[in-house]
Amino acid sequence: MALVDIRILTVEDDDGIRTAVKLALEDEGWEVVEADNGEDALALFTKTPTDVVLIDIMLPGIDGFEVCRSVRKNSDVPIVMVTARADTHDVVAGLEAGADDYLTKPFAPKELSARIRALLRRVRPSDSGSHLVFGDLEIIADEGVVRKGGEEVHLTKTEFRLLVELATTPGRVYSREVLLERVWEYGYFGDGRLVDVHIRRLRTKIESDAANPQHVVTVRGLGYKLQT
Repeated sequence: MALVDIRILTVEDDDGIRTAVKLALEDEGWEVVEADNGEDALALFTKTPTDVVLIDIMLPGIDGFEVCRSVRKNSDVPIVMVTARADTHDVVAGLEAGADDYLTKPFAPKELSARIRALLRRVRPSDSGSHLVFGDLEIIADEGVVRKGGEEVHLTKTEFRLLVELATTPGRVYSREVLLERVWEYGYFGDGRLVDVHIRRLRTKIESDAANPQHVVTVRGLGYKLQT
């Protein structure tokens, strides 16, 4: 995806923060659509084509978690959750609600822009002809399609990229650090919780029993691999 003609929906009830975010994103040449509450955000999202959604957790009325879940029900648009508390359950809860990434307040405008650029680059792989089958799991990378037992499975762009990364070298153990670098492009500066929560989300979609995975398995102390 070219990083031009991008529209970002930012949902933030603090006028000062919302204005600062808007100015920073517009400096990148992106269009910004604003909402100061969850209800207006969902209405805007429904009628306005959006490339990225930036959601503050603490909102009046519908909170950020519910906004995220509502958006994710019908869209794989990249979502960044914003929280004032990095060391609480908010981060995990936001990721489990469907967010692709999170930022902790206060954050630098350049960090926000870098995260968004990474999300926008996270498009479907174009590895032409890549068609992989693992038991009842079928991955057609160049079409962005995953099927389980013949039925198509809907994955977000991040979930899809994570699965394809694991499937590229089945049986290889990928550490969280390597997956952060390859999927999120954050390297050792990222948060391993991003990987763990996305693995859990992925398992709920491609495993017959997410608690006892047969495809994406944990190698204790090392990371994750796609079982051959």
